[in-house]
Amino acid sequence: MPAMFALGEEVIANSALATFAAFGSFAMLLLVDFGGPLPDRLRAQAALALAGCALVCLGTLVSQSVWLAAATMTVVGFAVIFAGVVSSVVAAATTALLLAFILPATIAGGVSTVTDRVAGWGLAGAASVLAVGLLWPAPEGGPLLSAAVGACRALAERLRADVEVLGGDEGERAVSDRDHAIEQADDAVAALRRSFLSTPYRPSGLSTADRTIVNLVDELGWLNTILPRTRQPPRGAPAEHPACTVKLAAAGVLQRGADVLEQTGGDCAELHAALAELTDASSRLEDTATTHLLLRPTTDGLSPAASEERVSAFITSLDPSFRAQELGFAVSLIGVSVDRFAAAERRSWRQRVLGRAPEGMAGTLSAAQRRATAHVDPHSVWLHNSVRGAVGLGLAVFVADRTGVQHSFWVVLGTLSVLRSNALNTGESVVRAISGTVAGFIVGAAILALIGTDTTLLWFLLPPAVFLAGLAPAVISFVAGQAAFTLTVLFLFNIIQPLGWRVGLLRVEDVALGCAVSLVVGLMFWPRGAGAALRRALADAYAGTANYLASAVDFGMLCCDSTMAAPPAPDEDAARAAAAASRLDDTFRSYLAERGAKPVGLAEVTSLVSGVSGLRLAADAVLDLWRREDGPAGGERTAARKELLEESERVKDWYEDLAHSLLDRREPRQPLTHDAGADRRLVDAVGRDLRGENGRASATAVRMIWTSDHLDAARRLQGVILPPARAASGR
Repeated sequence: MPAMFALGEEVIANSALATFAAFGSFAMLLLVDFGGPLPDRLRAQAALALAGCALVCLGTLVSQSVWLAAATMTVVGFAVIFAGVVSSVVAAATTALLLAFILPATIAGGVSTVTDRVAGWGLAGAASVLAVGLLWPAPEGGPLLSAAVGACRALAERLRADVEVLGGDEGERAVSDRDHAIEQADDAVAALRRSFLSTPYRPSGLSTADRTIVNLVDELGWLNTILPRTRQPPRGAPAEHPACTVKLAAAGVLQRGADVLEQTGGDCAELHAALAELTDASSRLEDTATTHLLLRPTTDGLSPAASEERVSAFITSLDPSFRAQELGFAVSLIGVSVDRFAAAERRSWRQRVLGRAPEGMAGTLSAAQRRATAHVDPHSVWLHNSVRGAVGLGLAVFVADRTGVQHSFWVVLGTLSVLRSNALNTGESVVRAISGTVAGFIVGAAILALIGTDTTLLWFLLPPAVFLAGLAPAVISFVAGQAAFTLTVLFLFNIIQPLGWRVGLLRVEDVALGCAVSLVVGLMFWPRGAGAALRRALADAYAGTANYLASAVDFGMLCCDSTMAAPPAPDEDAARAAAAASRLDDTFRSYLAERGAKPVGLAEVTSLVSGVSGLRLAADAVLDLWRREDGPAGGERTAARKELLEESERVKDWYEDLAHSLLDRREPRQPLTHDAGADRRLVDAVGRDLRGENGRASATAVRMIWTSDHLDAARRLQGVILPPARAASGR
């Protein structure tokens, strides 16, 4: 930054160019730090420089009219802030992009000044690309990649340890190793989740590779949740060989997947072979389950007690096959995500430029449209913040001009720096911003009083001031950062035009005015902050996802009707559930970023957010079951369909009531109890009606039993989320 400033001020002798080169360097090297591999970072840095030049040009053209400048600031502010929802790369660059418009829009200049200003910003952009590439470049890899690799390996080890326990040969040693593997897997998945939640926006770009890595966060978390703690069978008892085969095949997929992720686009031949082995093991498991159904007679003619006991024993005996089926589906999702990641990384430069996505993945434009559409919702936190930020910045531009301050862009920067998600946090930031600015003014005034107008000394002091301005906010505090930035501004403007401490006093006044604008806007728009929005987002997500689960069951039951054509999959319900989950994710991040005491603890909120992911993936699993339906297998299905549809409706109603209780701040209902009678009726219907002429149960019968198991898993989830739901509703 000092080098670009010196080039413009001392070599080219153009103060306008020097000013924009200095602030451009500050914006592109201190206000943004792109992640990922170096080529991706350089491309993002170059794109930021070009976008900044366009905004500098636009800001200069509208700077002659305060009404036009304020209106354009509002539009540009909304567009830049809202665009961050589609990509963490854009979100990370928001402040730098806004500064590229704020600076020229608040410093009046005619068309003749456009060239100097754009040249200054362009010089800063070129310097930033060189600095990112040559001066202490960040290590390769995205923020989630290494954590995803560790989670895959740890979960693979856990599955192998489970199989050792089921073998029953190693005794206590196998149990001890399994328990250690569970701890390692829990830690690895928790580390992945922490990495995912460590930024105030989703750590993903619009690239296909970035999107697949983010998918892995939910998929690996769900896999770790559904894995039961395997009990060692009695000595001499036969192991569940089909289930063990699925677990070993799943461990192979996870291990090969971790290898592919580490290679960042390496050969997937071994992963494909592991996925084929898992598919084969899952098919054999389904065949075994149909044979198992063949060996279980109906409960006709038995007493009620004997009937219930037989059904209970039958359901219990099917549990290992269901767990293995659920596990196989979850690991298959992970394997497909890894395969798509590798395919995206193997694309040529031309394919990347043209936006050619791997098979099965939406293109960049489609993904951006879907993300943006998900947040065009009156309850979206991102939409709220975009509107608040845009109105605040537009108002700041207007107020700065009408009050006649000397450096109006400081007013807008003051507004930008302290506008938070609610009035309370904005008020706290106002105090910090003004305190830091005053502190920087006092220190700077003392230095200027000692050295006078000796610009040579100021040139020596400028680099350490810039260094502190970049380091202090993260290492010390927001107040220290404001103080260091004030020092930088004092030295910068005294080099251009020596005015002494008066420059600092003007900055204090202007920042105070900008903070006042922020406080007013914070009171006008969304004064309650993310706490209330979090309950709304949770309610929408649970209601939408429960509806998706019910739609998936409906789809499956329609597939069972041999008199109907193949029904359409519930893609719209799936898209609505995904959109609600996306809004919940951003609301959760806003909630985490807010200062002050949280009305609901982090552990409780995290449980509720994870519950939505589990419910949605259970719906995906049901949908996957029936998409593989092999056609009619004979038999009457009405009775079994009726039982599953009624069970699905009960589960859906409970989650919809949970959503209403979160909004109404009332006590949620108690979880649904297990309906043994429904189990008996379903087993009777399946055993009686869904057998072939040879007495063998059909694949449809097995899928109906497994669909009931998925619904029961959704029912059991209710007991897990009820305590945090009570805390969130204030009960």
